[in-house]
Amino acid sequence: MEPNDKYLRHTYSYLALRKAVGWIGILLPFILMFGVFLIFKGEIIQESISHYYHTGMGDVFVGALCAVALFMFFYSGHDKWDDWAGNITGLFAIGVAWFPATEAGPSDLTGTIHFTCAALFFLTLALFSLFLFTRKGPNPTTQKLTRNKIYVICGLIMIVCLVAIVIYLNFIQNENSESGFVYWAETIALIAFGVSWLTKGGTLYPDK
Repeated sequence: MEPNDKYLRHTYSYLALRKAVGWIGILLPFILMFGVFLIFKGEIIQESISHYYHTGMGDVFVGALCAVALFMFFYSGHDKWDDWAGNITGLFAIGVAWFPATEAGPSDLTGTIHFTCAALFFLTLALFSLFLFTRKGPNPTTQKLTRNKIYVICGLIMIVCLVAIVIYLNFIQNENSESGFVYWAETIALIAFGVSWLTKGGTLYPDK
């Protein structure tokens, strides 16, 4: 195999992994939702995506987060900042998977660790889109400039969703609230995350 062929093969494999991570983010909320309804005949909309841990789809939830974490640990960007950001994001993903949300009632220590890891997980993903993915060389292509707009939009959506969840949980939610607001806010944030990584993987506006 020629060196260039080997390099191209590794590049395409890496892009495919980015796309896979993007699809996990986009599809996970819906797989959990329909899985718990169709297979386990449970309540289709849980209080949050994390609460599917306490349903029959809990293994799917944990497995998906561990898959994302594994990719982040092995993620290699342009410099050490990319590497560190990937490692930190992977640690937060593991925290979300291994420390389940409190099933009901006031949050216990495990639930607090879960919520903190989840918030920081979304925040680091937003920082990826806003600051790492948007870096460009001296002569960026038209496609690159378009991709940067997508990254910024996705990053801002994730931050808005995160802020909305914090406001809802601290100032709006009451003991009898079952609105599913957190679930849908997390779903929108995960879709934005997925679109950002699909774009980074070359699905949207790749360079010619």
